[in-house]
Amino acid sequence: MTEKEYNNCVTEYADNVFRFIVKNLRHEQDARDVVQSAFEKLWRNREEVESAKSKSYLFTIAYHQMIDHIRKVKRIQLREDFSEESRVQDKPSHNLKQILEEALSRLSETQRSLVLLKDYEGYSYEEIGKITGLNESQVKVYLHRARIQLKNYLVKPENVV
Repeated sequence: MTEKEYNNCVTEYADNVFRFIVKNLRHEQDARDVVQSAFEKLWRNREEVESAKSKSYLFTIAYHQMIDHIRKVKRIQLREDFSEESRVQDKPSHNLKQILEEALSRLSETQRSLVLLKDYEGYSYEEIGKITGLNESQVKVYLHRARIQLKNYLVKPENVV
C-alpha cells in the first residue's frame, strides 16, 4: 500500500471504523483512541497490506484494539460512589434511538460487534469471520442469537414506541 492509498483509506473508512467502535464502546474519547491506534498500526504495516484488502484489515485491527481496550478497562475499572441525587432513574423511554442503544448494550461484546458489522456496516459472514476470528458458522449462530435477544427486548410492552 502506498502513502496515497493509505490516505485514501483514511478518508474513505475513518467514519465507518469510528462509528463501529463508538457504538461498541459507547465512549467517544476511548473510541477515538482505538481508531487512532488502528490507523497507526495500519500505517506501520502498510507495506504488507494490499490496497484492496485495506478495509477488512483496518476493521480487523480496530476490532482487536477495541477488545484489548475493553479488557484493560475491566482490569482497572474503578467503582465510584454516587450520591442518591446524581443517580439516574431507570424510566422507560419512548425514544427509538435510546431503545435501540439500550437493546444493543444488553448484548455481549461479541454479539454487539457482530450485529454492528453485519447490519450497520454490511459485511458478509465470511468477512465478519475474518475480522473477529470466528468461523462462518459461529458468526451465523452468534448473530442469530443476538437478533433473538434484540427482538425479545424490543417487543416488551414497556419498550414499544
